[in-house]
Amino acid sequence: MARYLNEIKHFLSYPRNMRVLLLTNMLYAFVLPVVELFVGTYILRNSSQLSFVVGYQLAVYTGIPMTFMINGFLMRKVKMKYLYSFGMMLSGVSMAVMMSLKTLSLGGIILAGLIMGISYGFFWANRDYLALSSTENSNRNYYYGLESFFNTFASVVVPFTIGAFLGASADNGWFAGNLNTAYRIVTLVVFLITLAASVMVCQGRFANPAQGRFLYARYDKLWNKMMGLAGLKGIAQGYIVTAPSMLIMTLVGNETTLGSLQSVGALISAILLYLLGRLTLPKHRLWIFASGLLLFVVGGLSNAILFSAAGAIIFIMCLVFARPLLDMGYFPIQMRVIDHVSKKENRNTYSYIFIHEAGLYVGRFFGCGLFILFAICVSDEFALRYVLLIIGLLQLLSIWITKDIEKTLDNK
Repeated sequence: MARYLNEIKHFLSYPRNMRVLLLTNMLYAFVLPVVELFVGTYILRNSSQLSFVVGYQLAVYTGIPMTFMINGFLMRKVKMKYLYSFGMMLSGVSMAVMMSLKTLSLGGIILAGLIMGISYGFFWANRDYLALSSTENSNRNYYYGLESFFNTFASVVVPFTIGAFLGASADNGWFAGNLNTAYRIVTLVVFLITLAASVMVCQGRFANPAQGRFLYARYDKLWNKMMGLAGLKGIAQGYIVTAPSMLIMTLVGNETTLGSLQSVGALISAILLYLLGRLTLPKHRLWIFASGLLLFVVGGLSNAILFSAAGAIIFIMCLVFARPLLDMGYFPIQMRVIDHVSKKENRNTYSYIFIHEAGLYVGRFFGCGLFILFAICVSDEFALRYVLLIIGLLQLLSIWITKDIEKTLDNK
């Protein structure tokens, strides 16, 4: 108990805005697994089209950079915490739009995806800036370690609970055998959680960035390297969000299986991530990042070789560990680069957050396009089997780019 109290005291020692932001992200962490995992299974269950899932994800990714630009103009008049709050609330609206469709068509899915993309745009644009302004290089390992801990803890509770609820609804014929009603109940819970998170973030005393230009055509050489890293990260993001639901629904079973797998893996990684955030130093970020990249390759290789229920399970377990490690290593590096180049070029920090999202979008589009290309030219099975491995191998280039970035920053 004394150790727990000591951890609470340690948390309370950080600035108010940092604490408010962490608590807000803790609440919203219970929404993200629903959006990332079970929206895909809903589309597959009601359409049986893998291309619809990827089309939805492309629509999401298209809405994000567009909203980053809109957000850049709105934040001149509107407080960022309100824009952040609006983004969280909009994710529940997007799910409600999809659940209201009597028949899933590609047009309806794209509409819901665009709304979710706008939601993500407001969410991430303001979340990234508030994290940058509320933390320093010395405490970002702790910040992202604790945030990853919240995310992985939610990945234990949410997938298992919702997977069990949806599975029991299907097996026991609840709601007159209409599983879509169960999905609508999940959507209502998501909306209530986003409401609570919105109230929490409004307790912060966040300042908007200084008004000024945020669109530029040229950037520092160091930032161009960071954009290359963003593109590689985006390639994986273009597919890994929907890969678990597609693999599980195709090779393993139903929503219950997906929820159980996510929960078991996340339960183990949650403690590890908190310890990493608490004990590691900035010099360890490259090792953390590289570990996540290598785990992704191992999972992709297992899926490509086996392409069975066992291969899908190994991949998902690797992914559960890899994603938080990648985020924990990547985001502090990104923030450190922004701190450096914004002072060097005397520019608004939001300009780097905005253009970084454009780099992610290019990578995401390439990742989704790669899957669609192989699915059309070869087969869905070939795309599901080999694209993950190709993406994992491409991402290994990130190790060398990150090493170069860190070396450049250390020599400044």
